[in-house]
Amino acid sequence: MNNYLTLEFDKILQQLADHALSAIAKARCLALVPTLNEAEVGRRLDETTQAKRILEQIGTPPLPSMTDLQKVIDLIAINAMLLPEQIAHAASFLVSCRRMKTFLEKAKSTDTNIAWYGESINKLAELTNEIDRCIRNGIVADKASARLADIRHQIDVTTEQIKAKLAALLRKNKTWFSESFVSLRNGHYTLPVKRQHKNAVAGSVIDLSQTGGTCFIEPVSVGRLQAELSTLQIEEDSEVRRILYSLTALICDNLPAIKQNIETMETLDFLFAKGKLGLSMKASSVSINTEREIRMLNARHPLLNLDTAVPLNFEVGKKINGVVITGPNTGGKTVALKTVGLLSLMAQSGLHVPADENSIFCLHNLVLCDIGDGQSITENLSTFSAHMKSIIEILRQANHESLVLLDELGSGTDPAEGMGLAIAILDELNAKKCLFVVTTHYAEIKEYAANKPGLVNARMAFDKESLLPLYRLEIGEAGESCALYIAERLGMQQHMLRRAHEAAYGNSTLQSGDAIQHRNPDPAQAAQVPQIVKQEKQKPKVQPRSEKFNLGDSVIVYPQKETGIVYARANDKGEIGVQIKGKKKLINHKRLKLRIAANELYPEDYDFSIIFDSVANRKARHQLEKGHYEGNVIINEWDRK
Repeated sequence: MNNYLTLEFDKILQQLADHALSAIAKARCLALVPTLNEAEVGRRLDETTQAKRILEQIGTPPLPSMTDLQKVIDLIAINAMLLPEQIAHAASFLVSCRRMKTFLEKAKSTDTNIAWYGESINKLAELTNEIDRCIRNGIVADKASARLADIRHQIDVTTEQIKAKLAALLRKNKTWFSESFVSLRNGHYTLPVKRQHKNAVAGSVIDLSQTGGTCFIEPVSVGRLQAELSTLQIEEDSEVRRILYSLTALICDNLPAIKQNIETMETLDFLFAKGKLGLSMKASSVSINTEREIRMLNARHPLLNLDTAVPLNFEVGKKINGVVITGPNTGGKTVALKTVGLLSLMAQSGLHVPADENSIFCLHNLVLCDIGDGQSITENLSTFSAHMKSIIEILRQANHESLVLLDELGSGTDPAEGMGLAIAILDELNAKKCLFVVTTHYAEIKEYAANKPGLVNARMAFDKESLLPLYRLEIGEAGESCALYIAERLGMQQHMLRRAHEAAYGNSTLQSGDAIQHRNPDPAQAAQVPQIVKQEKQKPKVQPRSEKFNLGDSVIVYPQKETGIVYARANDKGEIGVQIKGKKKLINHKRLKLRIAANELYPEDYDFSIIFDSVANRKARHQLEKGHYEGNVIINEWDRK
């Protein structure tokens, strides 16, 4: 996991999670890890490709956030009454499900399997309509029941009668009152009587103003009406609670279907998050091979500005195990190193990568890296010691299926000993047959890599005129540090340059401009890349009618494309019993496609209990054929999900 942080894979996962809406999908994004299963990587990449195609051709899917939905489910689990706003959350989710189902129906035109997830979404139209009838603007509507409508009408009439009587009193004795309007206090309609006149108004003091100068009095003349109003309000509350309990029970009855919708929406949320990330990065699906080969064409580090980042062309594998990158500081060596590692992790996780679609990646059991300073204050390790500790652990873990990335190999100590250690490490990595990329400044290592089978030099291009790095990797050529050349161009005196050259190379012969030899890049580098012909998947045909599926039929279950055997014919909901990998499930017939009919697989009158029954059941049936045995029980497992 530390290597994931070093390569900033965690930042990619955070970007992925930012494209998801639901909490579960976000968590699934953050938990995404590379897999070694080639088929699984291919499936994940295909999912991302499908999601991106739908986004490009159909648009953004109407996915809900589902923020408060789990709370609703938790309340139902403890038999609590749902409040109107919570019921409204459930209704809003169901509306989103209906819209998503319509969206996926349109998406079938894109020839993607993801579009068939719509068959797993339940519309639950009756539940949606009932909630819509009863709940409006976060409250229980009058038309939720005839009794509620009648009670509220009586409340309105009684309230108006109270207000009319109080208004008449206000007009009759204006000097008694501090205000000229009726005030509602503690659920009672009152008159704002001045303190010195409170005995002039017969009634009950309900409240006092903050200063105490005004008494809010409920006159005796409206006491009877106020009592009637209180009774009506209690009846209203009781009827509202009855309606809410009824709606809660209705939601509970449909909870299995709602949970299935939630699960489907969360899966779609995750898949479309991958597609959205691919679009935002201008990324492509790449090929995965098992030949231990990486070919990156026009690759870009996904955390750099995609419009200004210089594309990286890189290859390693087959007869070349390791690439030794050299060149000046700030030339982009570390970025190149991280790009190789990060894009490998992304591809192996099923994410599209910012590179040409003809790029090729392979699977690694481990991506091991030593990049950065590594100095540890808590462990009292120097930079060199930290590097050595990390590299020793990398050498212990690495094997022929690993990818190893080492930055500034051999630095931080005596140059001669550092160079010797670097060559020993390269020898060990080469012997392990792992793929590895290292960066270094040592001239001896460049010569070593040029003559060692299994290794190749590479350099980061440098513009001698502008003294600026070009951030372009050129494989097959060793780079130079350019230190003497840069010093000369910046105006260092010739006698100092000669002394520096003599100290570095043991030769004082130095002509102006000879500090570094610079070759033009090979424009044909990394050009010969096989074209990958991608076959378009055929759109699944329209599913046959449920009645056409017979016991023993071999079927394909969409969208997962799993193979199963029919163990039970369609029920009244159009669900077919299918046994998949030993487990029995009820699946909507629209998600099934006939693979091989039963009459082509089994002889006539074949006993399917051999496939679908347990050993105990078959034994019990055999005993029943011979006669009745007390306690002999057959469990019908064929009807179980």
